[in-house]
Amino acid sequence: MPVYVGLLRAVNVGGAAQVSMEALRATLTRIGLVGVRSLLQSGNVVFQSKVLASDPLERTLEDRVARELKLRTDFFLRTAEEWSSIVTRNPFRREAEEAPGYLVVTVLKAAPSPENWKALDAAIQGPERVQGVGREAYIVYPDGQGRSRLTLSVIERNLGTSGTSRNWNTVSKLAQLTLSFRP
Repeated sequence: MPVYVGLLRAVNVGGAAQVSMEALRATLTRIGLVGVRSLLQSGNVVFQSKVLASDPLERTLEDRVARELKLRTDFFLRTAEEWSSIVTRNPFRREAEEAPGYLVVTVLKAAPSPENWKALDAAIQGPERVQGVGREAYIVYPDGQGRSRLTLSVIERNLGTSGTSRNWNTVSKLAQLTLSFRP
């Protein structure tokens, strides 16, 4: 049975979209997901599912969480293999080692076009560096993400797709969590 990493967009951040991870795990378990585990309080889950395609599963999860938890948010799913690939394809290895809190991966709903990646590059007004790989954007925020003008809305507008971001510490912990499902 495939293992998935699920990221919920903008959950328990800045007072908006509040949901307990216990309630989220219970809801996901009730709909048939297996071994649901959460990481931190910001909407990170790892689970197994018999469903093999992430797109229909994303929509199912969005609908059920909206109905049962009164939470309208996007789910971003990657298989454990895709998540492992996110880790191994990281173009900012030095930053991952030296300053993992300043390296962010933005997981996207769709892979942007080359033109969209160029538009994002042109929109950067500060010291941030972005490298796009498939449905992920790797971003280094040398001065911290909180002060940057390179916000998620700027990223989404230029890439033409929605996303959600996690710092490298969280990306690494989720990768480790997927390993606990291996026989």
